[in-house]
Amino acid sequence: MCLQDYEILSGDTLVAVWSNRELRVLNPGLLPQFLRRVSNADMWLETRAVDSHRPNSRVLKKALRMKERDDVASVVRANGATITDNYWIRPVGSDLEYSKVRFDAAYYKKKTSKSIANLALSGSSRSFNYVADNSTALAAELTNVGSFEKCWKIIDGQWWLYKKATQYEAFSEVYISNLCKILDIPCAVYKWNGKGSVKTLDFTKGKTNFEPALSFMGDNEEYEDVFAELDKLCPTALPDFIKMVFLDALVLNPDRHTANFGLLRDQKTGEYISFAPCFDHNMALISKGYPEGEVRSDLLIRLFRELIELHSECKKYIPELTREMAIEAFNQTNMKIKRDCVVDYVMNRYELIKKDL
Repeated sequence: MCLQDYEILSGDTLVAVWSNRELRVLNPGLLPQFLRRVSNADMWLETRAVDSHRPNSRVLKKALRMKERDDVASVVRANGATITDNYWIRPVGSDLEYSKVRFDAAYYKKKTSKSIANLALSGSSRSFNYVADNSTALAAELTNVGSFEKCWKIIDGQWWLYKKATQYEAFSEVYISNLCKILDIPCAVYKWNGKGSVKTLDFTKGKTNFEPALSFMGDNEEYEDVFAELDKLCPTALPDFIKMVFLDALVLNPDRHTANFGLLRDQKTGEYISFAPCFDHNMALISKGYPEGEVRSDLLIRLFRELIELHSECKKYIPELTREMAIEAFNQTNMKIKRDCVVDYVMNRYELIKKDL
């Protein structure tokens, strides 16, 4: 059953109370950014819910014997907790502590938790049956957002996000991650799992809170508007934002929406620290196959150039790319992909981006 009234916490610090559909803020400094913009806690919870359009999410909810399967009900089942921040909820007046709801190594050691993860990623019947027999378990996958099938797993004490991927999608993620490291563009670490999925390391490491741009921009992803808002919230994030927009133009990433980039916040003070590492490039580069025909300027290149024309002082943040760098990033992938096809494509797009800037 969904909670009508609940408390919102950051770790074990009470931040706000949602009661009678009104938000009473007790600690403004630690308040989730979404609630600073929109004072509706139920709407905030909906942004933390697993995508109901993912087939495996529907299978998971059935295996967990959830009678109510809407977004808010999904998040409430997990006490609102996620891997990438320390916000969570509890009933008003409850003495429940964060240690009882957070997802950590102790949580993942349980066989039920591993089965829930496998079910979320693969939808396997074996996992379905096991979860159904242990349906009272908490599930980190209920707050694992995004449109692709995925799950969280702990390896050597660190959380890794596994996401289903074709070889081309996986290559694109891994190659771009390697290229970012060479170009000094903050990016999540990606590795090819070799079993129909790619894995990425949790860049918050349980020490910072990821605030997606959705929290402060809503659905508005216009570069100039985001630039202006970042200038207010965290000016030091602007160089890395410019680099991200450059990267998207370079690798033709059409999927940069406000849920897959953002800022990092200090968990203790709530202060903004930096731009979050780039992630989610499984629709970029050669994800749909090798490019065909001549490389020409397109919308992403034009939008990046327009942003730089408005902020010419930011030209200095555009990385210099050489063919040797593009080849080095390729060699680090150790995947069977046509090297020259990828390198030529990236270098041709780079020349179009840099032309006359």
